[in-house]
Amino acid sequence: MPGTPAVPPQRLPAAIWALGFVSLLMDISSEMIHSLLPVFMVTVLGTSMWAVGLIEGVAEATALIVKVFSGVLSDYWGKRKPLAVLGYGLGAASKPLFALATTTGMVLAARLIDRTGKGIRGAPRDALVADLAPPGMRGAAFGLRQSLDTVGAFVGPLLAMGLMLLWANDFRAIFWVAMVPGFMAVALLLFGVQEAAPAPDKAAAPRRNPISRDELRRLGAPYWRVVVIGAVFTLARFSEAFLVLRALQGGLPIAWTPLVLIGMNVVYALGAYPFGKLSDQMSHTKLLAAGLVVLIAADVVLASGNHWTFVWAGIALWGLHMAMTQGLLATMVADAAPADLRGTAFGFFNLMSGLAMLLASTVAGVLWDQLGAPVTFVAGAVFSLAALALLGYWRGARVYDDAAASPE
Repeated sequence: MPGTPAVPPQRLPAAIWALGFVSLLMDISSEMIHSLLPVFMVTVLGTSMWAVGLIEGVAEATALIVKVFSGVLSDYWGKRKPLAVLGYGLGAASKPLFALATTTGMVLAARLIDRTGKGIRGAPRDALVADLAPPGMRGAAFGLRQSLDTVGAFVGPLLAMGLMLLWANDFRAIFWVAMVPGFMAVALLLFGVQEAAPAPDKAAAPRRNPISRDELRRLGAPYWRVVVIGAVFTLARFSEAFLVLRALQGGLPIAWTPLVLIGMNVVYALGAYPFGKLSDQMSHTKLLAAGLVVLIAADVVLASGNHWTFVWAGIALWGLHMAMTQGLLATMVADAAPADLRGTAFGFFNLMSGLAMLLASTVAGVLWDQLGAPVTFVAGAVFSLAALALLGYWRGARVYDDAAASPE
């Protein structure tokens, strides 16, 4: 109406942007090292391939276990930021150890410290994003953080490749440089993010054990259905290492294999924020179903052949499905869980999804060795169809819908 002041469009708080850039900086730091670490261990330290696999398995298992406890502690304590600072601080502190490592045992120690930090910060950080995001903008908030995080995931390997060429394969010099963005991430989190103040009734409430039977029951059926869907979905999405192996089969030179993850993450980064905003305006289950259809298409393309046209089309589709679904799943967890149990909710969700990823990657490796690459990707498509059928069944039976998953 004339004379009515226009309502300014709602914007994401500066703290959400700061958390996104914290993730970006830490990912640059970590990926500069992780993209080179297996080669460093094998060629410089003389580590066996079996030991490389063992180190990675132990490190990732550590992160999975710690995620649950950090999420629960953040709910019990009622604070997210101190645990996030501790987690990012451990990640940054681990970086000099890689540069100083002269034995495989020192690399293992550095990886354990790094993954412990990742486990500590994951659930509290995601809960902090949910706490700080304005109502109706959680999808955009998680999409933005995921997008900036993924920018770091391809900038890090690009920097590592460039510096390896510039400095004649000086691994240790690059590991020292990787410290810089790591400590910048910690400083930005310390000074650029303020924790949301608890509501007065929440602040005065007595502390409760977040993993007691009553509290876990309070998470509710919609949340546990999101956990199940997330786990089944992850069974269909095994490690991106198999994308690299498929590209190698197609003749990609070993020196250029980081381009596979760079290409996938470019698509992921470009799509995560727009799809996050879209998730605030449409049915979550429909968007997740669309993401599963894209994953099925990626598996079918990758199973069809290892010519570069098939491989790069499959990689692009894989990045697109990640952009459509990863921030969306985090939004679904945040919407389904009570505000004071978000840390616990993200902890259990990440644990179950991580265990599903370990199982999926193990099964994919066995299928690849025994039956070949096409069967591996066909199996991924079958698991995607199973997740799609489960989602459709719950939707049709009205045991899960987007309205029921929003308790606030």
